[in-house]
Amino acid sequence: MATQSTKIKLRLSPQAERYARRDAPVEARRMAARGALPLEPTDLATVLFALMHDADAEVKERARASLEALPRPVLESVVAAPAHPALLAFLAHLHAEDEAICQALALNPATDDRSIALLAACPFRSVVDIVSQNQERMMRCDAIVEALGSNPLTGRAVIERIMAFLGMSLDAPEDEGGELDEAASEAAVLELLGDEMAEFATALSRESDDVVDDEITEGNLFAAVQNMTVMQKIKLARMGGTEARGLLIRDRNKVVATAAISSPRVTESEVVGFAQSRGVCDEVLRMIAQNREWTRSYQVKLALSTNPKVPQSTSMQFLNYLQDRDLKAIMKSRDVPSAVSSHARRLLQKKGKI
Repeated sequence: MATQSTKIKLRLSPQAERYARRDAPVEARRMAARGALPLEPTDLATVLFALMHDADAEVKERARASLEALPRPVLESVVAAPAHPALLAFLAHLHAEDEAICQALALNPATDDRSIALLAACPFRSVVDIVSQNQERMMRCDAIVEALGSNPLTGRAVIERIMAFLGMSLDAPEDEGGELDEAASEAAVLELLGDEMAEFATALSRESDDVVDDEITEGNLFAAVQNMTVMQKIKLARMGGTEARGLLIRDRNKVVATAAISSPRVTESEVVGFAQSRGVCDEVLRMIAQNREWTRSYQVKLALSTNPKVPQSTSMQFLNYLQDRDLKAIMKSRDVPSAVSSHARRLLQKKGKI
């Protein structure tokens, strides 16, 4: 399948332009492609980037090699300068394993949103923090939030920041009567998801112990969610109904999943199910374990004690609150880590029950 090429219009100083002109003699372009040019760092890198797209194969090869081998001081100057976004994008891909370069690119206003999304997925906590501070970029580029939510280094502080940017909180808000107003919630879902999904959103926002709507099946709910942007998923997870939360709590994006567990409409029975699940992310389980209201429930304690995905130290903490019959079951279980079953045995021995 043929791919469309995108034309890039580079701005060069008059001095730099003469090295990159297509009508310059090929030998002159080949010499320039070696990179030994009396130019400022940004002009030098831009000339080499232009020559990377030259019609002559040797010019292209030499220019790429020179750009990839830029001296460190030159490279550091370029990634912090108002260079062309296409050049910065190339350098972002090239130096994705260099934390200092990624930091500079993340801070550079000239770096385009697609490159910022690339940087948001890099294994550097400092870069994740820089990217997550830029509300304007996140609001206009869904891919950035997608990348942040999928990065293992994205922690609670970053998630809280993103939710705050969206006007949400990880602490479920309640009205004075302790109940979320249903009409207000449904109106919020409609407003957040837009007219195109209004009918579907209305159905999803209805709370029921049964199926949300006869016409809304798990299959077409899944299909509809797949067509949503990450921002729409976050908003639906926060304000939607039981069916939506049950699906979105398992989303690979941690921001979506935490929006679901922090929904003001989530019920205790849902929390028990989420605490039992091995398909939810670590952050969801951590939020459940740290919520004093939820962990008052015996069933939540039991679920956190027996879910092998929960950190062993957390599981062992909740074992202290379990009844003997459940401790005996855990002691014999092969589905929990050996450290957890051994601790259950110790607790029973201490009570003189075995």
